[in-house]
Amino acid sequence: MGPPSRPFSSCSFAALLALAALCVAPRAAWALHPRRSEAQCEVCQGFLGRFYTILKETHSDFLVASIEDELIRTCKNTKGKENRLCYYLGATSDAATKIISEVSRPMSAHVPVSKICEKLKKADIQICELTYERKLDLTSVDLSKLKVAELRKILESWGEVCRACIEKTDWVNLIKELAPKHTSSASRADL
Repeated sequence: MGPPSRPFSSCSFAALLALAALCVAPRAAWALHPRRSEAQCEVCQGFLGRFYTILKETHSDFLVASIEDELIRTCKNTKGKENRLCYYLGATSDAATKIISEVSRPMSAHVPVSKICEKLKKADIQICELTYERKLDLTSVDLSKLKVAELRKILESWGEVCRACIEKTDWVNLIKELAPKHTSSASRADL
């Protein structure tokens, strides 16, 4: 008889460690990826950055109450992801919670927007999960290869509606027809 068998030999233990490293490494690399850190809180930093600039241009005093009033006024004119951010902050009329003070107090002390967004992330993780939708470059995209839903989004972003569109070619033709009105002259050349 041979030596008693061990449940794990040194070779299988090393293979197990290598397998564990392969499973964990991509997640660690993904979390540390520079684009991911830049994209975090994209809408929060963009919106609050513009809001802070507006406040600096219009108000000499940074009182908490005036910041809150201006934030509510600014949020009335927002659309899309920025409107969703305003909802999470409680700056819209239909918001369930109200954490406007988490923005106005630090902003009155001129705390950087990135720090405000980090603090908001701790209060509500959804705030930093918001990202802007990427704009399509109509000069480099073949419209006939896009899905109808993507074509519809292009028209919606322009504030247009295709009421009589039945086939995909109808959508493509309408976009080509309306492109001069909604795009710059440089991007019109290829359409």
